[in-house]
Amino acid sequence: MLTTSSFRPAFWLANAHAQTLFASQARPMPRLASRGERLELADGDFLDLSWVETADTPADAPIVIVLHGLNGSLASKYARGLLNQVTRHGSRGVLLHFRGAAAPNRLARAYHSGETGDLAYVIARIRERYPRAPLAAVGYSLGGNVLLKYLGEQGATCPLSCATAVSVPYDLAACAQAIRRGLSRFYQAHLLTGMRDMVQAKQRAGVYSADMSFPDLDTLTDFYAFDDAVTAPLNGFVDAADYYARASSRAYLSHISTPTLALHAADDPFMTPEVVPSADLLSSAVRFELSAHGGHVGFVAGDRFGRPVYWLEQRIPAFLQTYLPGFETMHDDLALGVS
Repeated sequence: MLTTSSFRPAFWLANAHAQTLFASQARPMPRLASRGERLELADGDFLDLSWVETADTPADAPIVIVLHGLNGSLASKYARGLLNQVTRHGSRGVLLHFRGAAAPNRLARAYHSGETGDLAYVIARIRERYPRAPLAAVGYSLGGNVLLKYLGEQGATCPLSCATAVSVPYDLAACAQAIRRGLSRFYQAHLLTGMRDMVQAKQRAGVYSADMSFPDLDTLTDFYAFDDAVTAPLNGFVDAADYYARASSRAYLSHISTPTLALHAADDPFMTPEVVPSADLLSSAVRFELSAHGGHVGFVAGDRFGRPVYWLEQRIPAFLQTYLPGFETMHDDLALGVS
């Protein structure tokens, strides 16, 4: 189902760039108490998790798995804000740091937009540890693409009760072209800096074998060039085109059986409106809410006094209350204006 979102931007944040930058840069860092866990993997690598819960959270409380975007981590404000909301609703939250995101991982490969194996592994381990806890997942940007691809791959066998995906690059090739244009190039430059830093940290750690070489990373000035020279060969793809074709979530949307909410803004500066999937590509389990404004993982509304309201932290819990058993209702939900 493709429908119009109820989101309305704060009057002073109507611009897509203002939405994007305020949410990621100007917003104060949400306070969050968490405990870390490192999962050792059979291939010799590891994954880092950050758990958020209260001392009296029961073992059968719902668990919400949060998947960050490119260069994201527990320091991502959108992740911290949602995890705070999860605990306020009596649930347990856990952020999955994709392979290499929290610290340089041990293997040459790292995370990418289509890597669903690690997510499947984490879900299986959580299910073993908390067999009676209902599970949900929320993914942002790259993490949303991973989540939607996973949901499509799992189909009717998916162990999640529900899922939400925000600002997803449904067509990676089209997004790689769109972010090269206009002011969007500044986002590309910022993200590429983080991607280069991750590779260079692993180079310094001696992770790559002697016969593995890359072009001068400073010459890789757009996503296609970086993915063609680095992401694709490290992760078993022929080239960037092969990576984009196989990793994009668009082809998996029709196979999703899990109740899923997709939130997207038509003015997302990381992509063009043409990236939005048509209604015929969505399974009946997917509710796609499209807003005219909101930027990329922005969605900052305003209260009657003009103060910022982080709408995603209202809309996502409202969806979880409907589909995630045991996700408690907060006493102040009516004041949030959630519908």
